[in-house]
Amino acid sequence: MSVMKYRVLIEQDEDGMFVAEVPALPGCISQGRTREEAIRNIQEAITGYLESLKAHNEPIPPPIQEEIVEVAL
Repeated sequence: MSVMKYRVLIEQDEDGMFVAEVPALPGCISQGRTREEAIRNIQEAITGYLESLKAHNEPIPPPIQEEIVEVAL
């Protein structure tokens, strides 16, 4: 089993729910009452999304490779 990393954007909506979205996986969106719950839910959504791609012989988007750069002001 390989580990893949995908960028997840999390925003709080007008009702206070945390909405998580994966830009590399169109339509892969989930939510939760807390940030932690949204992260758990999007992990499940990503797993299901990738399993569906695999089952349908669709290409799996590559995992992200990014660096975090600190800048002092």
